[in-house]
Amino acid sequence: MGRHHVRVLSEEPSVDLVAVADVDDDSRSLVERARRVVAYADYTEMLDRESLEAVVIALPTSLHEEAATAAANAGVGFLVEKPIASTVESGRRIRDIAQESGVPATVGHIERFNPVVSAAKRGIVAGELGRVFQIRANRTGPLPMRIKDVGVVVDLATHDFDMVRFLIDQPVERVFAETAKRMLSDHEDLFSGLMRFSDGAIALFDVNWLTPVKIRELRIVGEGGLYRVDLLNQDLYFYENSHTRYWSDADGRVGVSEGNMVKYRIDRGEPLRFELRNFAEHVRGNEKAQVVSLDDGIAAVQLGEAVKLSAELHRAIWRDELAETTEASVIRATLPR
Repeated sequence: MGRHHVRVLSEEPSVDLVAVADVDDDSRSLVERARRVVAYADYTEMLDRESLEAVVIALPTSLHEEAATAAANAGVGFLVEKPIASTVESGRRIRDIAQESGVPATVGHIERFNPVVSAAKRGIVAGELGRVFQIRANRTGPLPMRIKDVGVVVDLATHDFDMVRFLIDQPVERVFAETAKRMLSDHEDLFSGLMRFSDGAIALFDVNWLTPVKIRELRIVGEGGLYRVDLLNQDLYFYENSHTRYWSDADGRVGVSEGNMVKYRIDRGEPLRFELRNFAEHVRGNEKAQVVSLDDGIAAVQLGEAVKLSAELHRAIWRDELAETTEASVIRATLPR
């Protein structure tokens, strides 16, 4: 992911990319030749020697806290790739050090900046779907070899946890999940889950590293119809419920019937580019810049911990229950209010 950040930042006219840090010799040599920037083997040396306003932290998840702390102590703002950390406690320490040092900081939940997600959010806010009843998130594909320190829940499903929270905008009441280790030995590579929100909306998750084809899709069902959101191709389809009034039968039931299908025009673009532009504006102090808060990043990890606990105990995990149990740090996390 760091390579993509380097590519976009080196092309962005509002940003001056001056240095990178990477422990891999070949990667450093490639970046130095291709981008004409200084490359360090140790990011702490880069922070000491360079006069930086901000950094992007694209490291294994287990190293996020260490790097974010070093940046904050150096007075340098940061964007830390998602997930913010491996655990809620680590994420909270990242948030606290950023607040104490006063540096601008955000989490790289890139799907927030996908134009098709933004369009779906606008439609929901405008009331086109009416009440949202259900969101089904499908995020499957082969295992990326770069992932070694966390499982599919923390690395992959946190994308969807953040998106669903963003779209429904209600507290989570309870979660239920099943996970499995089918082809990996250390971490789960399959996750199926349910979340119920305070307004009654239900989210379903199908996430794995076992599918040969890469799928990234949302289906959002509401009173007014269905959104089908293709995250890869950035396509948004609206299947209208043309019969939202009461049927004329004696029971007075609410009806659903097939209506028009509309494919919306989307101003497509690379989500990473939009994310980094907003991060740069955030560093400059632009209050209108759209960034994902560190608390939102922590909330995604909280949901990841909740579903892993549910899979371990084979039962639903309720919101209040998480704050009361003290068996382990993962259990003590509270869901976002």
